[in-house]
Amino acid sequence: MKTRAVIVVQGLVQGVGYRYYVHRSATTLGLKGFAENLANGDVKIVVEGERGMVEELIKTARIGPRAAQVTSVRVTWETPEDEFTGFSVQ
Repeated sequence: MKTRAVIVVQGLVQGVGYRYYVHRSATTLGLKGFAENLANGDVKIVVEGERGMVEELIKTARIGPRAAQVTSVRVTWETPEDEFTGFSVQ
């Protein structure tokens, strides 16, 4: 079943390759959406795909790349809108 998740990741997640780490994982999992830096230092991920694959990405997001220090991951589940053609870093 397809779903959409909006994920906000807090901690040391900017300037450490976090968005590109998420991009690689999302692409491998066949997910669509984007990851972007927010002005407050968080990273926002919007992702659509099969629920099991989205849950795998959330697990990956909780870890992050070696240089990251993830302190919080908030997930909001939504209805998919099928607006993405791939996964991008913004």
